[in-house]
Amino acid sequence: MTTRRIALLPGDGIGAEVISAAIRVLDAAGFEAEYLRGDVGWHYWCTEGDALPARTVELLRRCDAALFGAITSKPADEAAAELAPALRSRGLKYSSPIVRLRQLFDLHTALRPCRAYPGNPRNIRDDIDIVVFRENTEGLYGGIEWHPLPESVARAMADETDGHPTKMRRWFDAGLDNVALSTRFVSRAGCERIVRAAFQYAVQNGRRRVTLLEKPNVLRETGGLFTRVFRQIATEFPAIEAREANIDSACMQMVTDPGRFDVVVAENMFGDIVSDLAAGLVGGLGFAPSANIGDRFAVFEPTHGSAPDIAGRGIANPIAAILAARMMLEWLGEHEIAARVESAVASLIADGLVNTPDVAGPDAAGTTESITRQLIERLAHQPA
Repeated sequence: MTTRRIALLPGDGIGAEVISAAIRVLDAAGFEAEYLRGDVGWHYWCTEGDALPARTVELLRRCDAALFGAITSKPADEAAAELAPALRSRGLKYSSPIVRLRQLFDLHTALRPCRAYPGNPRNIRDDIDIVVFRENTEGLYGGIEWHPLPESVARAMADETDGHPTKMRRWFDAGLDNVALSTRFVSRAGCERIVRAAFQYAVQNGRRRVTLLEKPNVLRETGGLFTRVFRQIATEFPAIEAREANIDSACMQMVTDPGRFDVVVAENMFGDIVSDLAAGLVGGLGFAPSANIGDRFAVFEPTHGSAPDIAGRGIANPIAAILAARMMLEWLGEHEIAARVESAVASLIADGLVNTPDVAGPDAAGTTESITRQLIERLAHQPA
């Protein structure tokens, strides 16, 4: 049997701590792999001008999957100011390495399960089980932005549309330095891919409904295309109920009546926002894993940030990273090992032993090490 090659991208802050915990749990569960560490993160931006060096991209091309820890991102001006002095005159621009990974490897589907494990004191309710499908390469996060606005773009946007001057004309007249532009774009192929993935998941996992979260009454063209595609794809899955909701009202409904949501699908930014909201219903980002899935490669990560305020203190909650590793096992076809990991996590939460500060408050006794060690002990005592 060929040994799987897994890239480890610890990144910044608590990333290395939680990824280390996840690997120890995978080892205890019986997963065998060759782990290859890749350079990524803020240090490499500051010292090399690239948070995702080319050598790391090449390493990933030789691997079956990757575990990603956490990343620090800052606004353009702050990022430029933290570059090494020798790099500051090169016109370098910071871009998020996880966003670049999604686009370089066409990791089109972000899968974010938000499940309330009974016993978690931070659960809003114990019966919440929402799965978010987020289109991962397009939308407002697609990276097509300008400042100052190029004159060619400004002139095109200042032209009359259907006989009516656009609002861009007055901005164009005020000067290109006065306008920053981020574009939201969706393609029919991108919409079809993410919507079909959501419906297929619902069928394969015994789910009852898929809800599109959009805003087509305001974002008429991009939201309209997404909605039309959703309705078309829904006809291929008559056994699954198809619903639509405006993203703003859906956020309220998810808080007041989370049971109405099962599988949800959304474009990039809307999916990002609603998955964090859903994570807040089930204990917070310390319990929220994520998968970035392409046709032949995938990157798995906790959805929390780098948490520089607690980095190095040994108190980061490793559960999200461990659940992300469990998702990797599922994607690799290691279903039995994945089930063992999830069982250990669920039992630890049920017994009230996940007590890091994000769960039990600033005086909590739980540590990254204590949670990891207890999971390893439970795996050791599981029936064969």
